[in-house]
Amino acid sequence: MRKGLLHKPIVVFGSIVDKVIFTHVVVIGLPTIVYYCILKGGWNLLPLHLLIPILYFVTSVVVIGEAMSTAIAYSSPRKQKPKLGVLQRFLRMPRTYAMQRNDLSEPNRPLPKCSLIVVAYLPNEQHIILSTLKYILNHVDRPDAGLEVILAYNSPMRLPVEDELERLAERHPELRLLPVEESRSKAENLNAALKIVTGEVTGILDADHRPNADCFHRAWGWLASNRYAVVQGRNVIRNSRNNFLTRMIAVEFECMYGVSHPAKSLLADTGMFCGSNGYWRTAVLRRIRFSPTMMTEDIDATLRTLLRGHNIVHDPEIITTELAPIDLRSFWFQRKRWAQGWLEVTLKHQLPLLRSHKLDGWQKTYWSMLLMYSAVFHFVALQIFPMLFSLALTHTEPPAISQEYVWATTVLTLLSGPCQTLVAWQIRNKVVKNPFRDFILYCLFIPFYCVFKNVIAIIAIYDHLLGNTEWVVTRRGLREAVPTAASSRAVLRKAS
Repeated sequence: MRKGLLHKPIVVFGSIVDKVIFTHVVVIGLPTIVYYCILKGGWNLLPLHLLIPILYFVTSVVVIGEAMSTAIAYSSPRKQKPKLGVLQRFLRMPRTYAMQRNDLSEPNRPLPKCSLIVVAYLPNEQHIILSTLKYILNHVDRPDAGLEVILAYNSPMRLPVEDELERLAERHPELRLLPVEESRSKAENLNAALKIVTGEVTGILDADHRPNADCFHRAWGWLASNRYAVVQGRNVIRNSRNNFLTRMIAVEFECMYGVSHPAKSLLADTGMFCGSNGYWRTAVLRRIRFSPTMMTEDIDATLRTLLRGHNIVHDPEIITTELAPIDLRSFWFQRKRWAQGWLEVTLKHQLPLLRSHKLDGWQKTYWSMLLMYSAVFHFVALQIFPMLFSLALTHTEPPAISQEYVWATTVLTLLSGPCQTLVAWQIRNKVVKNPFRDFILYCLFIPFYCVFKNVIAIIAIYDHLLGNTEWVVTRRGLREAVPTAASSRAVLRKAS
């Protein structure tokens, strides 16, 4: 029995190793032979020597620029706009970002009825769904006009937890249970729920997410003016104490949701829906819907929303906590799906994005960098290895390039990650005290982590070319630390 249980993981691991070896023979081994032949033919690799540092340089400038803009915004005292005027004038931004941190203009009408869709795949999330729903029902502030909570779920069989869910729904009439027959994806669950929502504002949560109490009130501050159709909040890892992997993911999420995502709104007045903790005007969401054929239905919905002329904004004050993958296997398949999904979105939306009249030049540039990064960066970045191998095999000196150019690109590349991480720590520390050690470890871990994510991205490209769109469900960790009441309040406390 035990042997049978171990058989599948071993087979999966072997398949992954085979793919890693094959893809890197293609991505590194074959280019090494090509570059060797080029050098033997009397040519040089000057274009590559210039292109790779430029790629790293541009990426580093974007990362550092995002960190600077977010740090400036968070240094603004309460009740003041972010002090970005000089930076925006220097970059010749087409518009001033409307964000004010804690003093959003008073909406012209009260918060209307709201709907909250919680999406679940019960065999995987049956152990956490009850605690999530109880948390939402007991902690989320209710609009005077009413709140409905819809659990849209799919399950291949009847589970005991469904009896408990029905008893919970009897005690809470605002909870509606929606089993979606024949559903095989989160997108299908969401689309089914959109047929029955009655709120003017709709929030979307995954089964492990716990939002702060005023999430709808804060989101309504953005949505009431109709300037924005979607507000994306900030996701924080709450099981970071489990192991080294969850600690590093927690810091990575602080860099993404605390620094990088808000910077998109600060610098280019754009944003993205990240799959959960997003709040939509329901009328817009019903028109957009979600594509069951896309591996990252959230990013696909983001691009379709932007291309229709609707704006998205990031508000890092709308906080939800979630669970990180607790083992390497779950992390691998989650990130491979993300990488493959971004590639799908790039192939589908890059040209329509460039032709669109709904986005300005800065927004097109920003999104093109995001999309093209997912498509080509990982392949080009790895070319440094076959380039160095071919130089060593042919005993050829590298082309003469300005040392200042090499040093500048190298230093910026090495500093960009730690710069972003330290700003993330500064911002996070204002909400709840976090071990500085984790952020320092992450700074040291960045080079290895980037290489690892490059490997995952290459495998994702390989699977996409083969038409492999298998969805491996991210297993939810059961070793979640039970937070004390004080620590829970600290996690959800507003940034000062």
